[in-house]
Amino acid sequence: MSMTDSPSSGLTISGMPLSSALRDVRELSRRMVGHFVETVVPCGTLPGDALRGDVTTITRTCLELAVSMLDGRDIPEKTKRLEDAAAQWAREGIPIDTIHHAIHEGFKIGLDLVLAKTTTRYTQAAGAGAPSLTASDFHAMVGGAKLVVELLDRMTAAVSVAYVRELRAVISEHHTAVHTLTSALLGGHSTSTMARECGIEIAESYRVLAVSIPPHPDEKNRALDSQVVARRKLRRTQAELATRYPDKVLSLLSVDGGTILIPEHGLPDAELDEFIVNLSRAAQVPITAAVTHAAPQHIPAATEQAHELLDMVQRLQLVRGLYRFDDLSLEYQLTRPGPGRDHLGTLLDPLDEYPELLQTLQLHISNNLNRQRTARTLHVHTNTVDYRLKRIGQLTGFDPTHTSGVWYLRSALVARTYRSTRSNNAQDLCRSSSQ
Repeated sequence: MSMTDSPSSGLTISGMPLSSALRDVRELSRRMVGHFVETVVPCGTLPGDALRGDVTTITRTCLELAVSMLDGRDIPEKTKRLEDAAAQWAREGIPIDTIHHAIHEGFKIGLDLVLAKTTTRYTQAAGAGAPSLTASDFHAMVGGAKLVVELLDRMTAAVSVAYVRELRAVISEHHTAVHTLTSALLGGHSTSTMARECGIEIAESYRVLAVSIPPHPDEKNRALDSQVVARRKLRRTQAELATRYPDKVLSLLSVDGGTILIPEHGLPDAELDEFIVNLSRAAQVPITAAVTHAAPQHIPAATEQAHELLDMVQRLQLVRGLYRFDDLSLEYQLTRPGPGRDHLGTLLDPLDEYPELLQTLQLHISNNLNRQRTARTLHVHTNTVDYRLKRIGQLTGFDPTHTSGVWYLRSALVARTYRSTRSNNAQDLCRSSSQ
């Protein structure tokens, strides 16, 4: 037996190529596929034509690649064929761990055959009075072991790179389809044909969620890139939607929020609060949302209403969480333009000179009239909160410790926020006109 350091020389022991045990690739691939069916569970669920076709062909390709490398040759097109197969498996949803497990099982079978053939060769040589293992034989076996590791590395890398690349492409295609369909629903365009093209079924009705995603604390960290932190926050949110609610949720989100459409049959109303909790946990920030209901053709109007509700929640500085229209129907009605809203908006004018009183009133109402919580938020004593509430009552004529007084003060807060917006918009219009 002889062996050189040249990569083109094949490995032999006592004149016998190490690859000789693997040369009958047709019969060996058939045996390996049978073994895969018995030991690799997902392979047993594949249809017979797939086993006889693709799986057997790729097994044969792997064997041919192994033989060529043991013989000192490299056949790039066989690696390319393995990459193409891995891409196809990714599209068909075959788990990558199943693929790697099958490759390793094949290696075990091949290595057992090579070792058995080598052992038989030495037994025969010893019976004929031949010398025992020589230094050259030892180096050949070491070289063979290195080649086996290199071959396994090449196959694993080829499969992994091609699989992940194709999986990303599939995810990108699906994301584009979801984005296109969601945009069409939100825009009120005809979606039946588009839905068939995207492969996504249109539900009879949807829950329309307007979502606000606040900045992550790290976005204010000057040592970090705020845009990168914000994008990571968004990716975590989208990943939560894709993994926990696959094929159920349509979304159109940016780093600060957006709109989510959930089929009514896909998620019970009672689970919507948990849905927001899960999203908040994934995004690592407290998400606020408002929800309405609509048939597909009414989604644009429902989306506008949901975002109006969300805007009102933010103006009133209510606690984070999910808000339904029933929770805020009175407040929503108060935001409609008219003399009633204009009058209510003036009720808090006496507090303009006392910003600490207006802040206390806002927090006290958003904290559901919890004096202790309001005091903790303001970092003051509860007696200070009591004094300020009493002063608010004296200045406005409405006692915030009584039900009727709270009703008027809360209504006034709602109307005041919209009066301020209208006033600011008018001022902006005047300034732009004067320019």
